[in-house]
Amino acid sequence: MNWLLILLISYLAGSLPSGYIVARAKGIDIRQHGSSNIGTANVVRVMGKGWGYLVFLADFFKGFLAVKIGSLLATHLPGGTVAGGVIAGIACILGHNYPVWLGFNGGKGIATSAGVVLALCPPLVVISLAIVWATVFFISRYTSLASLTSAAGLPVAILAIVPKKGTDFWLLLAFSILIAALAIWRHRSNISRLLNGTENRFGKK
Repeated sequence: MNWLLILLISYLAGSLPSGYIVARAKGIDIRQHGSSNIGTANVVRVMGKGWGYLVFLADFFKGFLAVKIGSLLATHLPGGTVAGGVIAGIACILGHNYPVWLGFNGGKGIATSAGVVLALCPPLVVISLAIVWATVFFISRYTSLASLTSAAGLPVAILAIVPKKGTDFWLLLAFSILIAALAIWRHRSNISRLLNGTENRFGKK
């Protein structure tokens, strides 16, 4: 029953469409503007950096808090806190990407995934991915490319940094592969535009 509770709470937390809610408060349906995505990058493009950063923080913290709550609820369950955190993190990201409130058409999960990774992984993993993201972004000015690169780097960072012993390592590795694959899948239209040279750079309308 507790596993089901973790799944339900985390999915519902993730499915709160921060970008849609913030834009609606300003009389804008964010789905009808820019890339039609409810995530941070599109909110920045349509509404400005201040609103975009607010959406990022909201999406980030729902991922972080979902993992913490999931870990707490799983304290006495098989697999323990790491299993609870992994399940909660995946459910929260899926909730963000496929929210029931918006017909299962949500964001791409990068900000929420960042919050989940911060809550689940050693600090060195988080720092290494942040460096990768920032480096790719400042060189290319493509948020999508930076997000894709850091997502693909997550399993590599887990393999390189997390001690390879016990079930916790394998749980985190499986989580990292799944989340990287999901991020790449959600960015498939961006990948197509990057290959075609039509992807928008940050700061360009």
